[in-house]
Amino acid sequence: MKSYFPKILITGCNGQIGSALESHPHADNFHVIACDRTALDITQPISIHDAITQFTPDIIINTAAYTAVDKAESDEEAAMLINHLGAKNLAMACTQHHIPLIHLSTDYIFDGNKSSPYLEHDTANPLNVYGKSKWLGEQAVREHCREHIILRVSAVFSEYGRNFMQTVLRLGSERKELNIVADQMTCPTYAGNIAGVIYTLCENLKSFGTYHYCDAPSASWHEFASAIIEKAALPVEKIHAITTSEYKTPAKRPLYSVLDCSKLKLDYGIQQAEWMQEIERCVG
Repeated sequence: MKSYFPKILITGCNGQIGSALESHPHADNFHVIACDRTALDITQPISIHDAITQFTPDIIINTAAYTAVDKAESDEEAAMLINHLGAKNLAMACTQHHIPLIHLSTDYIFDGNKSSPYLEHDTANPLNVYGKSKWLGEQAVREHCREHIILRVSAVFSEYGRNFMQTVLRLGSERKELNIVADQMTCPTYAGNIAGVIYTLCENLKSFGTYHYCDAPSASWHEFASAIIEKAALPVEKIHAITTSEYKTPAKRPLYSVLDCSKLKLDYGIQQAEWMQEIERCVG
């Protein structure tokens, strides 16, 4: 019988990945302490200090983030406060208290000019404020916390909160025709699979640094939306494939942000799951 369950402190527990971590079966292998912003505000060093003092965690997982990509263009201060300064505050506190940090980041730190999957050491060149804020957060974590894992993920979907899948399900129940961008390639990734990866890392933190995880295979947003509509059996008659130039958004997005996950497989033996089968879990 297991005599000690490592304490894991999760920030941003109301988000997609935070919620998935709480509900994941592997959570039973740990003593999970899930904090929302009222319990642990990463933008306030005293809030971090108080939480660490109260809970004495063995590992901290930072899922707290400003994720409204388009809104960030007009709300840069808030995005930077959470994604950059918040990450820095947490990294410094983890070093002070000798706690390993697992920090979530994004494929949007890349500009999408490659035609092959991005490696961890590829040059970052974010196209939007959100991507820039997350990249600065990564740099702060590297600078201020030696024992860290930065886990970049992409196109996260789940049964929780706001995400592309939930938007497609809503629009698909309201409209007969949809217009979906077809020239942006990404990797749809189920939040529950990300949670499983994180718990696997927590079980054996043997190698620190930056890693990529996304589900397979890569797909356009149009292909992703088509799969959602089919699995949910919604009465949509036509899903029009449109270009990025035909769908104007405040934030510019990379045309290609597929992540190479071979380093995670090599160091931790973690295989990519397939996103298609996870859609049924969310629409069932």
